[in-house]
Amino acid sequence: MDQSNGSETGGRRGNGTRCVAIVGPYLCGKTTLLEAILARTGAVPRQRKTSDPNSIGDASPEARAHGMSVSANIADTTYLDDQFTFIDCPGSIEFQHESSLALTICDAAIVVCEPDTKRLPALQLILKQLDDRGIPHFLFLNKIDSFMTPVRDIIPMLQPASVKPLVLRQIPIWENGVATGFVDLASERAYVYREQDTSEIIELPTGLKDRESEARYQMLEQLADYDDELLEQLLSDVEPSRDRVFDDLSEDLRKGVICPVLLGSAEHGNGINRLLKALRHEVPAVAKTAQRLGVADTDSAAFIFKTVHSPHGGKMSVARVLTGSLTDGAVLRGAQGQEERISGLFRLMGEDTTKCDAAAAGDTVGLGRVDGLATGETVTTSKTPVVQIEAPEPPQPVYGTGLGLKDCKDEVKLTTALGKLMEEDPSLQVEHSRDTNQIVLLGQGEMHLRVALERLERKFSVAVDRIKRQIAYKETVRKPTEIRGRHKKQSGGHGQFGDVVIEISPQPRGTGFSFNEKITGGAVPKQFIPSVEIGVKDFMQRGPLGFPVVDISVTLKDGSYHSVDSSDMAFRQAARLAMADGMPKCSPVLLEPIMAVSIAVPSEATAKVNGMIPQRRGQILGYDARPGWPGWDVLEAHIPAAEMEDLIIELRSATAGVGSYSARFDHLAELTGKLADHAITDQMHATA
Repeated sequence: MDQSNGSETGGRRGNGTRCVAIVGPYLCGKTTLLEAILARTGAVPRQRKTSDPNSIGDASPEARAHGMSVSANIADTTYLDDQFTFIDCPGSIEFQHESSLALTICDAAIVVCEPDTKRLPALQLILKQLDDRGIPHFLFLNKIDSFMTPVRDIIPMLQPASVKPLVLRQIPIWENGVATGFVDLASERAYVYREQDTSEIIELPTGLKDRESEARYQMLEQLADYDDELLEQLLSDVEPSRDRVFDDLSEDLRKGVICPVLLGSAEHGNGINRLLKALRHEVPAVAKTAQRLGVADTDSAAFIFKTVHSPHGGKMSVARVLTGSLTDGAVLRGAQGQEERISGLFRLMGEDTTKCDAAAAGDTVGLGRVDGLATGETVTTSKTPVVQIEAPEPPQPVYGTGLGLKDCKDEVKLTTALGKLMEEDPSLQVEHSRDTNQIVLLGQGEMHLRVALERLERKFSVAVDRIKRQIAYKETVRKPTEIRGRHKKQSGGHGQFGDVVIEISPQPRGTGFSFNEKITGGAVPKQFIPSVEIGVKDFMQRGPLGFPVVDISVTLKDGSYHSVDSSDMAFRQAARLAMADGMPKCSPVLLEPIMAVSIAVPSEATAKVNGMIPQRRGQILGYDARPGWPGWDVLEAHIPAAEMEDLIIELRSATAGVGSYSARFDHLAELTGKLADHAITDQMHATA
């Protein structure tokens, strides 16, 4: 086995199960690494491919259908008597919120990546999140068998993605252009790879001694930046002990001042044992994580980072116990003091669950039917409130689709199912638009929504059609007019009579609606004036162009009444008639919503995005460096809402999948010509 120095053999027992996230850019081999780890530790009989029907990772039907991770996969295993939970997180930016929630409770993370400059922005997104949240992390350079660039050149290439120094801990052994093994710079031992098996120790190749000495000294220099005694030894040409080197690597990782870099090939099972040894001896225990999260030792606390609904099993909340312990049947208290009794405690292995009686600090388990507890809550078994761990906020939606039921009988079921869907994935939102009378599902991209709707049908048996999202156009007027509206009806007994004269005037954009009255001599009795305003507002819900009316002023100037036949309803109807006759004479015009958009992109893509905005009828307001993000820019622009529908798709295409934006309504602007004609025609068809 690839052994290290004698100080490692004791392990770190008694620290509870350690939880490690596997993260990295899309298609870098995260799930393959999970399968390799499970095979090497004996959790599964052999290493499976993600396409295998019995793989642990990507086991959901949606993940298999699309060939990508779409949710966090959780698996427990044991290595040299130490317990580990691995959480394989999705790589696509569209599913990053689930990763963010899982990272909250992890002791450390393995960042899987390839030596590809095109992946640097995606790698930077991940490393920055880990740095900002103080999560210790390793970099695992995967697919070493396909490296085209020397490792000594790869590290400087990747360094701009990390604010922490990347500390290379291994160098590869090459034979005829093939990586056949590696040298561990800490232990100064050489290993040769064995396909899907533990590496074997060999003599350090003669031709590699100079390179090994150079790389080891560089590693020690980086460690000496945080250890004065080590620095003195290097300056005095004193060789530090291996124990000291390993201690420094462990301490610096836990402090979060370095990012160690290991090499391997997940597909061939190379470098897995060395990675596991590093995790075993250097990843902090759950107590350290609880301290980082502000949870006191005296608390009994667990954090719910995932919710799963199944058609037959009901709701299961996935939580990690940070302090104390949980037992089946225990009563949990949530953030608002609500109490829920655990109805089943489960160990997790991908999609499979196994019942258990108790969970100790460090364990990650499923909690059965604690329906009143939500994702992102910190729960406790004690009667005193527990400090709530700060959960990451869901990102703002950037893509949406209208929903239409295939079966009208599913209307009630749809509302319930969407609620459960959002509980599983808080980065989804549902909008019930009054202006467009549409149900809109909002999320992080086209694939995100596609997977959500597939789950909606598979889990909750609700099938929907995707409908083009309608824009909340408004209309207003350009010039004033004065008009009379009279409602007179006689049909035996009391009749109906209402008569009003109103003035309709435009108001400045964004002012809204105002109603005034200038009645003299009691032409319209005071008790009927509120009904006139109600009648005006009735009409304003759908003006002559077919859209809600805004930014107008209506003044009641005159009218008449009948002592017997006048009523609230008659004056309300008279006001409607006056508006219907008067609005077309006021030069009505369509208004479209304009969004204030902040677009964040790598600097090399700024010019491309600058070209995209005018093509969408947008106006560039300016751009600047993104604060705290070296090599990124933020562009500010105004873009019509009608042009935003597929912006995120084009943006990510131009930025290797990492571009993002936030948008908010800014103002309404006049829309004329063919675009206005199309909007009016579409509205007529929609309401026909």
